[in-house]
Formats: sequence, structure tokens, C-alpha cells
Amino acid sequence: MPRFGQMFSKPKGKSRSLVGLEIDAGSIAAAEVRLNGGATVTKAVVAPMPAGAFRDGEVTDPELLAGALREVFSKNDISKDVRLGVGNQRVAFRTIRLPAIESPEEMEAAVRFQAQEEMPMPLDSAVLDFQMIGGSTDPDGTPKVDVALVAARREMIARLLEPVRSAGLRPVAVDLSAFGLIRALAGVQGSPGADDAGDPAGEGEFVQASLFCNLGDVTNLAVARRSACLFARVSQFGVERIAERVVEQSELTAEHARMWLEHVGLETPVEEVEGDPEIVRATRQGLEEGAGMLGDELRLSLDYYGAQDGAVPVGPVVLSGPGSAIPGLPERLQRDLGREVSVARPPALSRFGAAESARLTLAYGLALEH
Repeated sequence: MPRFGQMFSKPKGKSRSLVGLEIDAGSIAAAEVRLNGGATVTKAVVAPMPAGAFRDGEVTDPELLAGALREVFSKNDISKDVRLGVGNQRVAFRTIRLPAIESPEEMEAAVRFQAQEEMPMPLDSAVLDFQMIGGSTDPDGTPKVDVALVAARREMIARLLEPVRSAGLRPVAVDLSAFGLIRALAGVQGSPGADDAGDPAGEGEFVQASLFCNLGDVTNLAVARRSACLFARVSQFGVERIAERVVEQSELTAEHARMWLEHVGLETPVEEVEGDPEIVRATRQGLEEGAGMLGDELRLSLDYYGAQDGAVPVGPVVLSGPGSAIPGLPERLQRDLGREVSVARPPALSRFGAAESARLTLAYGLALEH
């Protein structure tokens, strides 16, 4: 059974360019990153997605998506070696604790055996991945290891890869979007791992976790301490659902509704926002309702994670993605959640504008190998 990071052979050579490719209902984001002892963004593009090609993290029209990808990569002369992100309702994440086993082969066998009990899908029709995320010792002195498990429906992965290959691209790996999000932001100022304050021994015992949130067409959520993913979830409620509410109350297209969300925001009084008053009011109403629902989704995720055995205390909420560029939304979520909410951008994307770097953050993280 192939794992996410082992599905395809990797390009050879110490210095190479990989493209993190993140697809959602509204746009395609591609970040070409040169890996040579560090990570440098050499090219990046955000392009509109044709309506009906992608929804809720899954391909809905393979031919339409293939044509859009072909156009984006040919027009912008980007490397065709891509690392894809996946995040939808047909991906499951679990953590398990096992006795520490020195043999990698025996450990993998133990993980797969336990995964059959934990995952809500038959593993013979799934792609499985796992990462060691920490260790501990039982009271009797038995060493244990914590393992993060990810499983995805194989046919869903195949449906994603079909238009990518049809567009002439070379998939190097498929990765959980939450993992790419953590790689992009762990260590960024204001995110976990940026410093070791409160942990002078450097052992991670007093380091809080953070909730990373990529607010796109769906909302990818990940609880992480430093670079270790402790919990991941995908919520189908995201910016696209808010835009759809605006479309229902106006004559805007989905693309224009997304633009109005950023223009209207939640900061400026409605009467002071330029533009058609009816559209402004419909957009503000959609944002007000959407912000409340997003807050509920984040609170639900925090409560669910906090109820798990061995859950690490969660500190700040760190936002990225298109929704994080909507004026006033981070502040509204901070008020509703009653905890610190910040917006983070990778330094490698500093030359891009706020909205563009927000959209490229997840794509950039996907290009970083783990």
C-alpha cells in the first residue's frame, strides 16, 4: 500500500525546483520553490478556476480542471514537477500510541495493524501515510511513541491525479494539506516554534500548540506543536460558502462575490464602503453570518481536540488563506473565540501582496519536502 510521500519517485539532484500546487473552487495557486539547502520561491501564480471544476476539496469536472492547469503552467513557464495538497471529507486523521519498536519494518507493520482499527475506511481501498510525532514513557518504564495517521480514499486520489497528468504535469507526491500548512508557518514569527520561550531545556514540555487555519473554499485545520501535527480536520464551511450566500442575495457571479468580500470586509461602516449599496449590504450580511459560523467551526475543532487523551494545551490561532486577507475577519474571530488570533505569512512570500501571499501560503508549504 503506497504512502502519500512514497507514491511517486522524486526528481534526482541536490538542487531542483518543485511546485506546490493547491487547488480550490475559486482559484489555482502554484508556488515554484528551489530547494538547495534552503527554500526560495522562484515563481508563483494565482489563477482563476473555471466554475464547476472543483468543489469541497474534490474534482468535479476532470476535463475542465485539466484545461485550466495546462493553461496556467504553459503561460507561466513553471516547473511541471508538482506536489499536490489534498484536504476534504474523504481524508481521515487519527493519532495512536504504540510501544516503541526499533525495527522500522516492524514499526510500520504495527502501525498498519492498528490503523485497521482506527480508520473509518477499509485500508485496502485507501492510501495510508503516517508520521512519528513524539514519545513518552509509561509508569512501568515502557517507552511509547505517538503516531499521526492519515488515510484517503484511493479513488478520490486517482480522480485528483487524472487531470493533473492529463495537463502534462508530473506528480511527485500527494500530501495532506494540513501538513503543508504547518511546514509553511511553523517557525514564522507568532507561530509555534518561532522561539523556545517557556522551554529553556528545549524539550518541548512547556511549548503550547497552535491551531493553524487555512481559510479557503474549505477550511483546513491543524493543531501543531512546533512542526508536529497533533490533530487535523477539514471543514466544508469556508470562504466559498460565504461567497455563495452573497451570490444568493445579489446578481454577482461567484468570482465577483469573492472580490466583494475583500472589498467590504468587516471593519469599515457599511455606509462608508464604496459601491452599490445593495451589494455592500448583502456582502456585509454574508460576512457577519459567515464569521459566526467560522468561529463555531474553530471552537468545535478546539473542543474536539481538547477532549482527546493526551491533548496538548492550545494557545493562539494562526490564520492563512484567502479568508485571512478579509479586513476585520481575524479580529472578529479573536473576539468570538476569546483567544489570540493572528495572521502569518512565510518570509519567502514577502515580495507578494497580502492577498496573494495569503493564497500562496499553502502552496508554498506543499513544495517543502518533509
